[in-house]
Amino acid sequence: MPLSSLSPSALRSIIREQRQYIENTSGIAPGYLQANVVILHKDLADDFEAFCHANRSPLPLLYRSKPGEWGCPPLAAQADIRDDCPQYCVFEKGVLVSKVASLAPYTAQLQDMVTFYLGCSFSFEQALEKAGVPVRNLEQGRNVSMFKTSMPCVKAGPFHGPMVVSMRPVPQDKLDAAAQCTHQIPLAHGGPVHIGHPALLGIKDLSQPDYGDPVELSAGDVPVFWACGVTGAEAVQSTKPALAFTHSPGCMFLTDREEATVSHQASESEECPLTFCVSQNPLHYSVASKMAVQRVRAIEELIGEDPGQRGIRALFVQDELLKACLSLSHSSSVLITTGFPTHYMHDPPEETDGPPGAIAMAAMLQALNKCVVIVSDQRALEMNRRIMQDAVDRGVIKSAVPMMSFESSGPDSALRFLCHDGDPSKPRYDHLVAIERSGRASDGNYYNMRGVNIKHLVDPIDDLFTTASAVPGITTTGIGDGGNELGMGKLKEAVKAYMPNGSLIACDVAADFAITAGVSNWGGYAVACALYILNLCSIHRHYVQKGLGLLPTPEQRSLWAASLPSVAKEEEMLHILVKYGVRSGKTANLGLEVDGLTFHPTHSDVIRRLSDLSMEKLHQE
Repeated sequence: MPLSSLSPSALRSIIREQRQYIENTSGIAPGYLQANVVILHKDLADDFEAFCHANRSPLPLLYRSKPGEWGCPPLAAQADIRDDCPQYCVFEKGVLVSKVASLAPYTAQLQDMVTFYLGCSFSFEQALEKAGVPVRNLEQGRNVSMFKTSMPCVKAGPFHGPMVVSMRPVPQDKLDAAAQCTHQIPLAHGGPVHIGHPALLGIKDLSQPDYGDPVELSAGDVPVFWACGVTGAEAVQSTKPALAFTHSPGCMFLTDREEATVSHQASESEECPLTFCVSQNPLHYSVASKMAVQRVRAIEELIGEDPGQRGIRALFVQDELLKACLSLSHSSSVLITTGFPTHYMHDPPEETDGPPGAIAMAAMLQALNKCVVIVSDQRALEMNRRIMQDAVDRGVIKSAVPMMSFESSGPDSALRFLCHDGDPSKPRYDHLVAIERSGRASDGNYYNMRGVNIKHLVDPIDDLFTTASAVPGITTTGIGDGGNELGMGKLKEAVKAYMPNGSLIACDVAADFAITAGVSNWGGYAVACALYILNLCSIHRHYVQKGLGLLPTPEQRSLWAASLPSVAKEEEMLHILVKYGVRSGKTANLGLEVDGLTFHPTHSDVIRRLSDLSMEKLHQE
């Protein structure tokens, strides 16, 4: 009789009596929870339990035994942890000294030890198969691949160490199904913690796993990583207790507890995860709930209103806002640039569209603990620094964002600006955002919407974007409302076809994501609101945090909410800009009376509705 058809109790009996060699438990006892095992002295038990609670994805706690308790009544009848795993690891002061088939010789020591049973990803392999997702390690007759990562677990007492992940290749068109069915089984680590290039987890070579067997990818497969309970063994090695035991990786304890039933309607639930590719170099997917995605799409639709009747809807591409913000949510250091000298005959030549949106994005990114800098033209640098300080003083943003300029002084200037020592493997920033920033046309000039060349007023910040396109790990976003803005080169054919003077003014420099808005400031406000929505999404936060640590506290949520854009904040920004002589570039289109600070109803209404959509998500949580 094949092992896969036997009950967990029958399999434990075979293992205990060593009647048949079982190399690993992957693929057997389908439909039942399997458990990682960590056995520690009772004096360490409370700290290790706290460690599990702080790192729930790699260490989902199924049961904690009493000292000297061999069984685990909530999980299995007539169990004996001394003999019910196919193989155990024995650690002395954090060093693996042996692997044994039985812990019976250590019975005396075990009297003062506590056993922790932790969820295992083998438990969701049947769910993957039922969802139509091939399980490559089973197809290849191998143990799953497991890797130590560069992600440190949250420390608790003396326990610390890197998170371990398991990797399963998944066809690209099955990524949603894989995320959705495993998300429903949190006791088996839940949904993925990373989808894409292994180097983003500090993994150098998929053919050289730290534990288990190498598993080959088929054509069209994407590496998908789940948190792994072998994290417990790594913590034992890092903490160095006098004596400890774990299961041998892949040799799990088989419980009698059936895995959670996976709903076949999972994809219809508002809280089901959806996956999106946010980078090709390196390959990286992000995840958010269906509800959060719907909210962001509603925001994207809202900012597409066209008060200037330019025909801006012709440039709209769905999910550019969503993907840009998913990428920004994963970022650690963001560079923002703005400045469009459309009033070329005045001093200063800048317009009011751009700076308020840039500061709104910076405020939310700051609240999310991202490092942020803003780059402007050298001629406007001191003015922009004063504007920034006034924004802080008036409560528009919590703290001043560093301001700098970029002026090319040679062929490698942009690379040296973007990367430490000009080394593409050491980028200073992982995301560049341009909002209402003059963009270089195909003839090398810069044009306003009337087709006037304003190149003499514009520093070559475009070079940062063109250089970033060849630096792995830097993503770029452009926000515009006419097609002549930096980054909108991604849409240049549509700009040439549909926008006034499009063949002349179209920006030739493409960003990875191009967000189209009726007013560019709306695009900046939309980014801030979308980041807020995504970071309130528990599915997205779990993924960004790699399943480590706790969800946001009420205090964090309040800080994020306070950083949302508002009509009052934009009014403050307009007061500040007018103080320095900055004029509106859209007075004719929107009816904005800059000197009198009177809003067009459409403009203020859009800002209020953006805020309402963002706060609606908060009430849903």
